[in-house]
Amino acid sequence: MTMGKDLPVRRRADISSVVAARIVQYLAEGKLPVGTHIPTQDLADRFAVSRSPINEALKLLSEKGLVSHRPNKGYFVSAVAPATPEHVGLAVEDKLSSIYFRIAEDRLSGRLADQVSESFLRQTYGLTRAQLNQLLSRIGEEGWAARRPGYGWTFSTMLTTPEALEQTYRMRMAIEPAALTEPTFELSRKAADQCRETEEWFLSGGIETASADTLYERGVRFHEMLAAASRNPFFLDALRRVNRVRRLLAYRSMIDRQRYYSQSREHLRILDLLVRERNEEAAAAMVEHLRSVVRNLKKIKPLLEA
Repeated sequence: MTMGKDLPVRRRADISSVVAARIVQYLAEGKLPVGTHIPTQDLADRFAVSRSPINEALKLLSEKGLVSHRPNKGYFVSAVAPATPEHVGLAVEDKLSSIYFRIAEDRLSGRLADQVSESFLRQTYGLTRAQLNQLLSRIGEEGWAARRPGYGWTFSTMLTTPEALEQTYRMRMAIEPAALTEPTFELSRKAADQCRETEEWFLSGGIETASADTLYERGVRFHEMLAAASRNPFFLDALRRVNRVRRLLAYRSMIDRQRYYSQSREHLRILDLLVRERNEEAAAAMVEHLRSVVRNLKKIKPLLEA
C-alpha cells in the first residue's frame, strides 16, 4: 500500500522537475524579461500539460530564486534565467527523456514506421496518455513528427545517413559566414555575454554532465542567435530548417563528447571577433569551425551508422 501511495507523488515530482527545466530554457531565451508576470495558462498550453504541474514547477523555481510569488497576483520573473537547467540543479534526464531518446533511436534505425497510432506508442513504450501527450508535444514542436488528420502521427522525412548530415554542414558553410558579413548585422552585448557564459559553463564540466538535448540546443542557440543578428530573416529560416532535420543524427553523434571542447573554444573565438566588430575574420573562423565539425564527423562515422 505504501508503494501505491508513493508512486503518484514521485511521478508528479518528476513531471514538475521536467516542466521546471523547460521553463528555465524558455526564460533563458529572453522571452519573459525580469519583472514580467508569468501567465500560467500560456505555459500550460505551450508545454501541453495542465496548470497543476506548471504551478508546482513555478513553486520549485521560486525556491531557486528565479521567480517570485505574489499573493493573489501569481508568479513573476525575479532573476535572469541561467543558460541551462543544470545550472540550478534541474535534471532533464528522467523517464520521459529516456523514452524520448528511445523513440528517436528507433525512428532513426527504422524500427518505427512512417505512421503510427497513439495506442501503439503507449503500448510499445509503456506510457500513460498524459506522458505520451507530453512527449508528442515536444516531438511536434521540434518538427520531426506531426499529428495526422483524424488519427495517429506521421514522422517527417529526416536525415538517416552520415553523408546527408555532412551535406547539411556544407550548406551551412555557405550561409552562416555570409550572415556574419551582412550590412545589417548587429549583435547585442547581452546576447554575446549570455552565449559566452554558456560556453564557459560547458567547458568547465557541463560537456560531460549535460543531457544530449541540452548539449544540442546549446549549439543550435549559438548559431541561430548569430543568424538572427544578421537581421536577414532568410538566413535564420534556412538554418532553422536544417537544424530540425539533423537533430536525431546529432543526438547519436554525442556518444563521443570530447570534440565539444574544441567546438566551445571555437564559439568563444567567433564571439570575441564579433564583439570587436571584426566580422570578416569571424566569418572565416565560422568556415573553419564548420569544417572542423565535418572532419570530426568523418572520424565518428561508425557511430552514426550504428
